[in-house]
Amino acid sequence: MFDVPLNGQLRQFLAAIIVNLMTISFGISCGWPSSIIPQLRSNSSPIGKVPMSEQQISWIGGLLPIGGLLMIPLCGILTERLGLRNFAFLTGLPHIVSWLLIIFAQNYFYIYAARLIIGMAGAMTFFIVPMYVSEIAKEDIRGVLGSLLSLSANTGVLFAFVAGTFLSYRLFASLCLIFPIVCIATILFIPETPVYLVKQSRQLEAHKSLMFFHDNNRSLVEEELARLQQQVNASNRTSKSFSVGEFFSDRATRKGLIISIGLIAGQQFSGIFAMLSYAETIFQRAGSSVSSQTAPIIIGTIQIFGAYMSTMLMDRVGRRLLTLISCSGTTISHALVATFFYLQKNNYDVNSISWLPVVALSTYIIAYALGMASVPLIIVSEVFRLSVNSYATTLCLILFWAMSFTSIKIFDLTMDFFDADGCFFMLACCCLTAFIFTCCMMPETKGRKREDIVNELAGVDKARCKKDKKHVEEQVR
Repeated sequence: MFDVPLNGQLRQFLAAIIVNLMTISFGISCGWPSSIIPQLRSNSSPIGKVPMSEQQISWIGGLLPIGGLLMIPLCGILTERLGLRNFAFLTGLPHIVSWLLIIFAQNYFYIYAARLIIGMAGAMTFFIVPMYVSEIAKEDIRGVLGSLLSLSANTGVLFAFVAGTFLSYRLFASLCLIFPIVCIATILFIPETPVYLVKQSRQLEAHKSLMFFHDNNRSLVEEELARLQQQVNASNRTSKSFSVGEFFSDRATRKGLIISIGLIAGQQFSGIFAMLSYAETIFQRAGSSVSSQTAPIIIGTIQIFGAYMSTMLMDRVGRRLLTLISCSGTTISHALVATFFYLQKNNYDVNSISWLPVVALSTYIIAYALGMASVPLIIVSEVFRLSVNSYATTLCLILFWAMSFTSIKIFDLTMDFFDADGCFFMLACCCLTAFIFTCCMMPETKGRKREDIVNELAGVDKARCKKDKKHVEEQVR
């Protein structure tokens, strides 16, 4: 525990930052190939005796979501048995193992093993971090703390872009070991979530955890403990008769799944991989003098700015409006890039608008980071009953990693078949579909308790839900 006098809100921020150190580590792993792949392609590759082929390199990205798919089914079981804090501690181990494999790699199979393991670590990270943060944070700052996931991941990506440019292969990997080690060490100083402790009937520890996170305010803690106990009792009564059929027949759970899966699909097929993979080409076709080493750093910096704006706006404008703005921005950006490539392919003079694709790329990255990068996983952690939360989160994240693998592997095929203009027009249509889906299906969850959100999805106590929703919308305005 922290021995220094800190108020409850600051302790919630510090705990969220500590668990997000693992997100930074995963972000570094995602950005690692950008600077390392050119070295692996070269004749002086730091690994092996011959350069990697394009097919071999494609699996550096492809194995990561496969690792996530393998690990996700175990996450819910391990979380229920170990607790959220202990599972967060365990998450650091595959991060460390993957970097050790990279440091001591003798051939490319070490790299493949490391990418598979870091995919497993990523699945654990994206499972535990939003859940831990949602269970310790007060409703009025839950969105801000939840959006730290995107900010931390983008910070890791930028760190990888910068460090990979200036450091050697093994020195870079050695430096990356610091983040999971520090995370593991500091996790020991934060408590288990009150929700998990109440579910385990560890009332005294739950009381201490609430006192820690709520500034030792006894009256508030007693009220919150009673509310959690009531919520867990209702959850336990439901879970005793839990079955797969009931999981899908419950209206609130079914609607929560539709919303969560729809947002995840919008996120994965909004073209983030396409834009980042094609960024260097966009700079080149626009006639930019920016080098291939500088371009990723510029992109990473723009991502950080967008993620920071998301953190600042998440609990001011609300999740729903932020997602709509994000989808609008990504749709327009893709359409502009597609139009530029269409004109260029058909031999129109594009010199006067050579700035357009770079501006569109920058706008896309900010728009994506603003909402679609973080909101889907925040929503997943907010819209399900406690009795099905871990099962529903597991299912959503299985689909998250499956869609991630699909988007990575089919991108090059799509580019070959439709050319750049057709590919980006398709991505614009995907983002427009996500915009329409958000308008029709996504509720505003800003500042609302889990039970109020679930009641709205279930259609129960509609008058109270509408009143609560109206109050939230007035706050947003």
